[in-house]
Amino acid sequence: MTATDTQLQPRKKGLSRRQKRSLSRGVQYVVFVAVVIAFAVSADWGRLKNQFAQADIADQMFPDVITLALKNTVLYTLSGFAVGLVLGMVIALMRLSSVGPYRWFAGVYIEIFRGLPALLIFIFIGVAVPLAFPGTEIIGGTYGKVALALGLVAAAYMAETIRAGIQAVPKGQMEAARSLGFSPARAMVSIIIPQAFRIILPPLTNELVLLFKDSSLVLFLGVTLEERELSKYGRDLASTTANSTPILVAGLCYLLVTIPLGFVVRRMEAKAQEAVK
Repeated sequence: MTATDTQLQPRKKGLSRRQKRSLSRGVQYVVFVAVVIAFAVSADWGRLKNQFAQADIADQMFPDVITLALKNTVLYTLSGFAVGLVLGMVIALMRLSSVGPYRWFAGVYIEIFRGLPALLIFIFIGVAVPLAFPGTEIIGGTYGKVALALGLVAAAYMAETIRAGIQAVPKGQMEAARSLGFSPARAMVSIIIPQAFRIILPPLTNELVLLFKDSSLVLFLGVTLEERELSKYGRDLASTTANSTPILVAGLCYLLVTIPLGFVVRRMEAKAQEAVK
């Protein structure tokens, strides 16, 4: 066989890179479907239904699960978010301040309240504060305690988010405002902060979702029947009925709020990316 004949023979071609990716993706889909089918076949759906899906027990929860438990959960969340937003703004401005003690205080606050579990903050508000200040009552009772506890935790995260948003605004905006006669404080309030909030709106909304779930820690403050939120309400009924259906219904009520909020966050993030492009 001559060299010319060897060159004329067709070369054996393997799979292209695109074909390999398609094959790999197909194998992953098959494995995923197989795992789901195996789980569905092996699960004892009858026992699950008896423990988590009793229609008569679920019916007993309405309308209180909405008018009482869900309402309280939303109120706790919004009040905690409001406190966290105001305090977070103050901490963020202190973090950016040219005054050393302000920066140090803000840095210590952020590190402490980001590092401590939210549960410990609730216990501190419910136990340590009354011991440290005898006879002192937090305004709003349980609602005020929850707002303060959630706000202290949220402020540490919001402060860093707000700080990043302020620093993301081009420095030329401040220079332009100063050239028009704005004082630094007025320029920050009128020009910089509104632009920063447009940037950080998606992560702030995501923080609202996290606070909505953290509101379940209110049970550690000791609440009355009229002050129960979703988790406490569901757990109390689960104990009374010896069935976990109330836990499932409470979880679905959480999803009624968190899923739409998550959708809003994704939409805002998509719009923010389009604006950048």
